[in-house]
Amino acid sequence: RLMVAMLNRLPSRIVFAAIFVACASLIGFGLVLQHVKELEPCPMCILQRYAFVSIAMVALIAAIHGPVGIGVKVYSFLIGALAVAGGSVSVRQSLLQRFPAPEPANCMAGDLDFLLGNFPLAQALPKIFAGTGDCAKVEWSLLGLSIAEWALVWFLLFVATAAWLAVFRKRPAPAVA
Repeated sequence: RLMVAMLNRLPSRIVFAAIFVACASLIGFGLVLQHVKELEPCPMCILQRYAFVSIAMVALIAAIHGPVGIGVKVYSFLIGALAVAGGSVSVRQSLLQRFPAPEPANCMAGDLDFLLGNFPLAQALPKIFAGTGDCAKVEWSLLGLSIAEWALVWFLLFVATAAWLAVFRKRPAPAVA
C-alpha cells in the first residue's frame, strides 16, 4: 500500500524519463550483441529496435515537456501503441522460434515484398530492413528466454506503465494551506 502511494506520487516526467533510459539501454545492449558478440539481427529484430527507438523518442519528448492531464494521456497512448506494435512482432518471432516450420523461415519476406512493392518508400525501406539473421534461430538467451521473448517482456512493461499513467494512476489531492 505504501509502495502504491509512492508510485502514484511520482511525477510523470520521471516515469517518462525512466522509459527513455530503459529503451536506450535496450538499444545499447542490442548493439553490443550485434557488434561485440557478432549476432546479426534479423528483419524482425530490426523492427523491434525501431519500436524501442520510437518509444524512447516519445518518452524523451514527454520527459522534457513534463505534461499534466490530457498530455500525459496522449504521450502514454503513443507509447502504449508503439509497444503493442513492437510486441506483436516479438510474439510472431517468438512463435517462429518456439515452433519452427519444417522449411527454413523467411521471416517477413512476403510482408516486406508487399510493402516495398506498394508504398513509395521502396528505395529507403530495403536499407531499414537490412538485417541478415534468421528470425527462427535462437542465438542468445537469458533465463531460458530468447531476445525476442525479452523484448516482449519489455514491451508488455511499457504497455502496463502507459496504461497505469493514462488510466489507473491516482494522483494525491494537493495539500490545502
